[in-house]
Amino acid sequence: MIDLQESRKKIDEVDRKLVELFEYRMQIAIDVAEYKRSVGKPIYDPAREEEKLDALRQITQNEFNKKAVSDLFSQIMSMSRRLQYMMFDNDQGLGFVRIDGIASDKDTKVVFFGEKGSYTEQAMLEYFNAPVHGIPKETFAGVMQAIKDQEADYGVLPIENSVTGTLSDIFDLLAEYDNYIIGEHVIKIEHNLWGLPGSTMSDITKVYSHRQGLLQCSQFLKQLTDMKQIDGGSTAGSARRILEDQDITQAAIASKRAGEYYGLQLLKSSIHNEDHNSTKFIIISNKRIYASDAKRISICFVLPHKSGSLYHTLSHFIYNNINMTRIESRPITGKAFEYRFFVDIEGNLDMPSIKNALHCISEEAIEMKILGSFAPAIAK
Repeated sequence: MIDLQESRKKIDEVDRKLVELFEYRMQIAIDVAEYKRSVGKPIYDPAREEEKLDALRQITQNEFNKKAVSDLFSQIMSMSRRLQYMMFDNDQGLGFVRIDGIASDKDTKVVFFGEKGSYTEQAMLEYFNAPVHGIPKETFAGVMQAIKDQEADYGVLPIENSVTGTLSDIFDLLAEYDNYIIGEHVIKIEHNLWGLPGSTMSDITKVYSHRQGLLQCSQFLKQLTDMKQIDGGSTAGSARRILEDQDITQAAIASKRAGEYYGLQLLKSSIHNEDHNSTKFIIISNKRIYASDAKRISICFVLPHKSGSLYHTLSHFIYNNINMTRIESRPITGKAFEYRFFVDIEGNLDMPSIKNALHCISEEAIEMKILGSFAPAIAK
């Protein structure tokens, strides 16, 4: 019969030797890093690593061990790279400038999605807390293009709702344009049904709103089976349409601010599905800047289409003790079933751990972009 205690002693001895060999290997990795730094050679050499893994697989005797050895040494190589990255000057390449705060006054131009009375305009006014010059745009892309063309200093866009989730269009635009998130603001959403003065609920056959507004009021609308739901662009734009069309059968889902601005009649208040309905907005700029109180960073990256690539990328956050607060994926245009990942992490671009993690990811990803650094908004 096998002596369990004796077997455990043998395992302990093997583990001790493995630790000694691991430390020896990591010391050699430091020597390799010194050489690579002296000649300007990159740390990550995927062809060399795959060649090494294939050689190690050939040494093993069965299929289980081939896979296990490959996994084991993939991890060892990944840890070795992280150690080597720490020896490099990671201050280079971030390209962002720290500022004391986001300044604004009456001459500051801010482009926002929607129009007068929209939730986005409200977010703009609350965030800047100053009489800025607001410029409405009908589309998300219009806001992004205006910032790119320097028509305005800043832009404001919705990015996530607490009930219906993220707005995927915004993530695609953040990857497409060289604009950057510099701030965040959250407002409480209170949807109401508005009609022409003198109209009643029994008159309404069509209701207009932004698609998010329709989704966020789906339970109320479900009760009105004869009412046609129509995507009318922004919530404020839908309110304006009711006034312009002068059609008593039309109504709009919009904010109190928008309904009162366009002189409409309140037909039903608080028709949203959830009482705790809030939307998060981002403030964007075409400058690579971040405020000194920034504690959140957004990035996006594209990875090699192979097993374990996402796992190894996220492990850079674990190794550097960085907390990840969001991860999203979006299809890459023109590449079937390939995806771009969007990640939010806690930290400041000045932190060595952040610099190390971002440098590691930029070296190993097909592409990586820092989308911005900002102070996270407080949910309402």
